[in-house]
Amino acid sequence: MARVYLALGSNVGVGNKQFDKTIKRLREQLNNIIEAPRYRSKAVGFVDQPDFLNTVIEAETDLSPHELLAFTQLVEQSVGRIRRFHWGPREIDIDIILYDDQVINESDLVIPHPRFFERDFVLKPLVDLNPTLTDPISHLPVSKLYDKLPAKSRAIKD
Repeated sequence: MARVYLALGSNVGVGNKQFDKTIKRLREQLNNIIEAPRYRSKAVGFVDQPDFLNTVIEAETDLSPHELLAFTQLVEQSVGRIRRFHWGPREIDIDIILYDDQVINESDLVIPHPRFFERDFVLKPLVDLNPTLTDPISHLPVSKLYDKLPAKSRAIKD
């Protein structure tokens, strides 16, 4: 089984309920799900929108990376995601952050997620789950990546 880390984000509807529905659906194909604490964060990219609720889950799966991508997109749709515009409001967003120590760079799938190391709302929950977890590209533990984030890149709200 592969160990995977998925980031969840929501700023439309009731985020906690969206997360609960999402995790329930993810259990259909993921095993031993562990959820990090949930954090409120400012929107990134398109900033004129409500704050996000974010977390990361760690899990195991027999799905291939592409099968996992297809499954997460199906889960997003079933939970009610409406694709409005890039970086726009989301009922639920599921990003594959890490899939074992694989590095994939294809037109439809990039693992590790190409911007995860720039986002405290992804790194902080990763650190909460496993501070020694290593980025397969930089070979740095997520705790070091989190510590290196500049203050201007911080989005988590106190």
